[in-house]
Amino acid sequence: MKKTALITGASGGIGSAAARALARDGFRLALCYNSDEAGIKRLAKELNKSTDAFTAKVDVSNRAQVDSAFEQAAEEFGGISVLVNCAGISQQKLFTDITEADFDRMMAVTVKGTFNTCQAALPFMINRKRGKIINISSMWGVAGASCEVHYSAAKAAVIGLTKALARELAPSNIQVNCIAPGVIDTKMNSCFSEAELEALKNEVPMGRFGSPEEVAALISYLASEKSDYVTAQVIGIDGGFI
Repeated sequence: MKKTALITGASGGIGSAAARALARDGFRLALCYNSDEAGIKRLAKELNKSTDAFTAKVDVSNRAQVDSAFEQAAEEFGGISVLVNCAGISQQKLFTDITEADFDRMMAVTVKGTFNTCQAALPFMINRKRGKIINISSMWGVAGASCEVHYSAAKAAVIGLTKALARELAPSNIQVNCIAPGVIDTKMNSCFSEAELEALKNEVPMGRFGSPEEVAALISYLASEKSDYVTAQVIGIDGGFI
């Protein structure tokens, strides 16, 4: 089977950069998105000039939609060899203002979504005794962030899931790793004012935000044979923030 990757959140900043990087690496791509239909169509049109790519609308918290995307990958490509979990949501609220619905949605997308896609990917990988799973957490999943308690908790859960699953799958030659980005220059930061962004930038020892392409370069490495002995790791890419 040729190298094939399924990317969730592929229309986002990190997801689209990862798709471009993996296309350059020779991967065929299943591009999963939730809301940005125009963006994913532009991305697919761009990538189809150099590789095979299809799009699928997926709410990762919905197992039936996840299974449908993997079934399409099986029909189009014969399965997948790499899973990249970029889908996610963010929200800034005081802990006392977080509603039960806020909490449930955060956990559904971030934690259940990762569970769903990992479980759906494994039949393809276990049968071939080979595969890569790359989960995107956050530096706040490591350190915790004020006014983002539910986000931090969900991202911490992704780290725990990654470490445990990596050990379970190591005998099957499947590597599972987690990337913990710092502040990356994406649309997810649109909730902050210019003054807030400048203050946040000043907290980064390198004095700047990271780019989606820098995260994508790390995804490219973890998706390659160069990382075959790397598993159960949480790799920070945050400019020295934590």
